[in-house]
Amino acid sequence: MALKSKIKELQERREKLLRGGGEQAIEKQKALGKRTARERIMALLDEGSFNEYDLFVEHDARDFDMDKKTLPSDGVIIGTGTIFGAPVAIYAQDFTVAGGSLGLMHSRKITKIMDHALKMKMPLIGINDSGGARIQEGVNSLAGYGEIFFRNTLSSGVIPQISVILGPCAGGAVYSPALTDFVFVVDNISKMFITGPEVIKTVLGEEISMEDLGGARVHSEITGNAHFFSSSEEECFAQIKKLITFIPWHNGQKARTADTAEPDPGFNIDKIVPDDPTLPYDVKDVIKSTVDNSDFFEIMENYARNIVIGFGRIGGRTAGFVANQPLEMAGVLDVDSSDKAARFIRYCDAFNIPIITFVDVPGYLPGIDQEHAGVIRHGAKVLYAYSEATVPKITVILRKAYGGGYIAMASRHLRSDFVFAWPTAEIAVMGPEGAANIIFRKEIMSSDDPDGTRRLKIEEYKKMFANPYVAASRGYVDAVIEPSETRRSLLHSLAVSENKMIQVPEKKHGLPPF
Repeated sequence: MALKSKIKELQERREKLLRGGGEQAIEKQKALGKRTARERIMALLDEGSFNEYDLFVEHDARDFDMDKKTLPSDGVIIGTGTIFGAPVAIYAQDFTVAGGSLGLMHSRKITKIMDHALKMKMPLIGINDSGGARIQEGVNSLAGYGEIFFRNTLSSGVIPQISVILGPCAGGAVYSPALTDFVFVVDNISKMFITGPEVIKTVLGEEISMEDLGGARVHSEITGNAHFFSSSEEECFAQIKKLITFIPWHNGQKARTADTAEPDPGFNIDKIVPDDPTLPYDVKDVIKSTVDNSDFFEIMENYARNIVIGFGRIGGRTAGFVANQPLEMAGVLDVDSSDKAARFIRYCDAFNIPIITFVDVPGYLPGIDQEHAGVIRHGAKVLYAYSEATVPKITVILRKAYGGGYIAMASRHLRSDFVFAWPTAEIAVMGPEGAANIIFRKEIMSSDDPDGTRRLKIEEYKKMFANPYVAASRGYVDAVIEPSETRRSLLHSLAVSENKMIQVPEKKHGLPPF
């Protein structure tokens, strides 16, 4: 009888805590189009796989009548489960309990599961839905955030860290997602900002909506703080599950392989790039014409569109793709695209994912705005990231590769392992028009027909330099290939570089141009 009564007591205690902030708070949450914290966890993990820890944790604050308040599980749920049968660690803030505010015990639950994830070498998924620091706990709340940030940094490059913003994420809380590898946002639900609309109105006298300040579209299109945008929580969870299939569980292994499948024949690689070098095309079609099943999983699709990054498979192996996008700004490198590419390159290198680069770049974007925005420093991030990366690096020059852009986009000089060029490649210090105007300036100016002479000199320059053969003759390009040979070249390159080993100088760490 004693055991039965104890079990009954356990069940009653558990049932009470599982209701979170109560029916009224739950109804309010759902009225906003949001699931509860536990519903989110169950929707993301394999059915029946979730094991919760610290259900009975309580806050120990005493000031401002906090000793009279009961906060079920202190407003955050932690535990482990599986996605596609593989273990993950997860936490979800419960907005129905004190607005998901972070106090000392709340933070200790989060840091406990973070420590567990790092120790057990499994991905960490954090679902953020919180009004921010619990003001009643004062500096203890700030201490809690600091402990989380430290662990984010400690785990960086060791295990995948995924942040899901499914509600407000305000004040100091935003720095944890910013320190993680991938941030997911949902339209009309996600809100991220340092200072809220009320503070901005008080300090600056400006009226601004929460959505315009830090909504999902703002962070996926303008700030670059979000990597994936979706229209619903369901779509968001599907994105997370797909991402998980491409990446390794920790930095001591490689991503799991999948069955090889040919690309969709609808993507005819021979017809994607126009004959006219001034016409744009969608470089994503080139990627889809080479990857298995034509399945390319793009990252940061809505930000810095002049460069494309994402994952695909070649022969069942995961590869990271970086490609200039001629559809946007002619594919130039600028401040934002440099940041976008460099961070992704470093992620791939940290987690043993080969990098494939498709090049069609006229160079870095000129102009006073870019110079004042620090294009030198930001552009150098790409150089640093490619130079630092020790994973297999394969480069395919499709068309333009001019000046500093040629060097930066995984050239042989930054130790790319394989460099291929299509016959349409133009590898030169600058475009033929600009080069001819400089080199042959006197001849053009003194000619009786300057325009005609200019055209002749442009063609002369093209024949001399704007082709892949000069670079190939110096060994900077390993092979000039037909577009239809691209996938086979990539397959072979990945196969032979499977066991690549490289020695680097011993050092604590380098100093990237942050």
